[in-house]
Amino acid sequence: MIRFILLAAEFCIVFAGLPLLIYYKILPNFPIPYLLLMALAAFLVLHYDPSFDSARLTNWPGIRPHLVPLLLRDAVFLAILGVGVRLFAPDLLFSLLRRAPVLWSAIMLLYPLLSVYPQELIYRAFLMHRYQALFGSGWALLVASALAFGFVHIIFGNWLAVGLCVIGGFLFSVTYQQSGSLLLACLDHALFGNFIFTIGLGKFFYHGTRM
Repeated sequence: MIRFILLAAEFCIVFAGLPLLIYYKILPNFPIPYLLLMALAAFLVLHYDPSFDSARLTNWPGIRPHLVPLLLRDAVFLAILGVGVRLFAPDLLFSLLRRAPVLWSAIMLLYPLLSVYPQELIYRAFLMHRYQALFGSGWALLVASALAFGFVHIIFGNWLAVGLCVIGGFLFSVTYQQSGSLLLACLDHALFGNFIFTIGLGKFFYHGTRM
């Protein structure tokens, strides 16, 4: 019972307390440095945890049987997202690509490395292993991962980032749970993230106004 309480408190502090401190400007809003530090801490915790299977950080064999279904699923969701921007915010469509193609190219290359992998390490590999004692290994764990992933995006100050990331976080969690491969979850995340920046929604993920 004591371990359960301590884990619950730790989960609330890490995945709710820290984002709130940033949102209310008690801590400065520097997402990438925080992300990299947390990813390093998560990696070290997993590395020294004998119950964690480090093969899950890559697991190449787990990718092949899930790759085609993942790409087909993502194509449907991305098409819906693209059509939504075209219908409801046509001025945003491809705005970054048209306005700053060099910046867009840099984001396509650096976003998966500096943002996607650290986030997946924290919200999939770390969270879904360490807090399995709280949420079990089924749907509750997937939901906890998705909500925590979505909630951290309050630091960007808009509901669209939070909502999209709850949905995306659930999909990435399912990918990780089914394949046992963090790399496949990273591919899933990178496809969505790069597409979001390409179709002009990236501005909601690096700045914003209060909700």
